[in-house]
Amino acid sequence: MTDTATSGGHGLGARRIDAVDVHAFEVPTDGPDGQEQDGTLAWDSTTMVLVRVHAGGRTGIGYTYGDVSAAAFVSGKLAPLLTGKDPSSPPALWELMGRQIRNAGRPGVGAMAVSAVDIALWDLKARLLDVPLVHLLPAHHDRVPVYGSGGFTNYPLDRLADQLAGWSEQGIPRVKLKTSREPEHDPRRLTAVRKAIGDDTELFADANGALGRKQALYWAHRFHEEWDVRWFEEPVSSADIEGLRMLRQSGPPRLEIAAGEYAYTTRDFVNLVDGFAVDCLQADVTRCGGITGVLEVAGLAAAQHLDLSAHCAPAVSAHAFCAVRRLRHLEYFHDHVRVEHLVFDGNLRPDGGALRPDTSRPGLGLEVKWADAEPHRVHGTRPD
Repeated sequence: MTDTATSGGHGLGARRIDAVDVHAFEVPTDGPDGQEQDGTLAWDSTTMVLVRVHAGGRTGIGYTYGDVSAAAFVSGKLAPLLTGKDPSSPPALWELMGRQIRNAGRPGVGAMAVSAVDIALWDLKARLLDVPLVHLLPAHHDRVPVYGSGGFTNYPLDRLADQLAGWSEQGIPRVKLKTSREPEHDPRRLTAVRKAIGDDTELFADANGALGRKQALYWAHRFHEEWDVRWFEEPVSSADIEGLRMLRQSGPPRLEIAAGEYAYTTRDFVNLVDGFAVDCLQADVTRCGGITGVLEVAGLAAAQHLDLSAHCAPAVSAHAFCAVRRLRHLEYFHDHVRVEHLVFDGNLRPDGGALRPDTSRPGLGLEVKWADAEPHRVHGTRPD
């Protein structure tokens, strides 16, 4: 069998990757005193690692969110590997990259670096064929439902309520707040939010793994019974498979337990599924191996009769998750929306509670706004 990652051929296969360039931009948050908090973490900036892959006079764009070290990983390990390769089969190059980073570390930063490159390769292929990315993928849907996400634990009550009510007023029928950093404060936060969004908007909660098992079970019942919370994300650590399973089995029947945003490899997802740990699986296209990784996870979810929810990165997730048969929704996350609107032209906005890929533009439909992004650069140099 011929390896399509290294062979020549006709059409797309006759082209070669000319270059790979890598950039990173660190954008300050807009939270109180420049800080945002959830149940287990506080941060003052969000870093996007942006990868561009060039071939046949076209450029594909991919990205991930994480530490700037992911940019060095792409530059040092992946860019030299890809130069001169045939861009026609992103999955073949995905496999090649996975082998290359075996000893450097595949989970974590390695998976994020591969994810950014894989997204760029799919975008490049779509641009070379002059089709929107969603039309290149095995799409089951033409739009991805969203839920508004933010509601950080350090927001004052008025900002918290206004943010979530704002999404509801835009026609987004479900919203999520962060909880469990200081659990004793959550009742008044949830009361303020429920009053602001009314009874018809679904309310989600995300503890980011802040609680112990018994504590999480207590709050699961209170969240559901007092504020009609329907989704409890990472009530305990996503590494605590037994704890998630206990909550899924012993919590309120209408309160779904969700996890998966920190799954980097297919085996990570298998562990959640085989452990009967979640009612709805999550995947982050910028962490789990890019679009090729999402396609693998989508098959796993469908085989196990589980829905799959997209974690953040709306500009690429809106295309990628149209190819997920058991699609639930996409987290329309405040930080990522801000960063993507700063860095890219061609962003999508929710319409009727969903993002619909722009089929009038090739690939992801994105172009980098270099002048706007440049003040935030922490890696790479601006293209000429």
